[in-house]
Amino acid sequence: MTVPTPIPALARARGAVVILVVLALVTAACAKKQPPIARPTPPPVTASAGSDSATTARPPAPPEPVRETPPPAEPTLTDEGNLGSRSLDDLNRESPFQAVFFALDADTIDAAGQAVLSANAEIMKRYASWVVTVEGHCDERGTAEYNLALGERRALAARNYLVSLGIPGERLRTVSYGKEFPFDPGKTDEAYARNRRAHFVVTAK
Repeated sequence: MTVPTPIPALARARGAVVILVVLALVTAACAKKQPPIARPTPPPVTASAGSDSATTARPPAPPEPVRETPPPAEPTLTDEGNLGSRSLDDLNRESPFQAVFFALDADTIDAAGQAVLSANAEIMKRYASWVVTVEGHCDERGTAEYNLALGERRALAARNYLVSLGIPGERLRTVSYGKEFPFDPGKTDEAYARNRRAHFVVTAK
């Protein structure tokens, strides 16, 4: 005759079996290595405006372009002493015009004289209101009458050449002083050469 197992003992046995099964399943599940889950890379952190990190993250400003200093402009006659505002006395004391020199008993304009007259014409074109008197001078040799006539021819030769360069004739006057007002009172050939000249004087502005 079989003695029946008590119900509580049977229940406990069944519970232990269930626990063992559960533990076995958990252990098997843990034994399987799960592949790591790929996570998206977080976007870079953008520093907010006004923060210290925004200043450091901003690229450095490009250097200022180098500005070349233009060369100075060439001085003009107006710049050199402001001729336009000078009085007639000041102008003629430090005249901007050059004299034209002549050979003995000659009244022709040589190459050097032509270059001088070209430069004088440029000044007169720049100061278009000026009226200029061309003075004819001679050295002391010869008679007063002869030198007055020679001085006149020299003054006219210089005037006519200026007119050929475009200077209006009404802006040019002539006068001959012959040998009466020498620039160099010496008695040498060098002094005589300095006195044979056409001299330019600003007589009106």
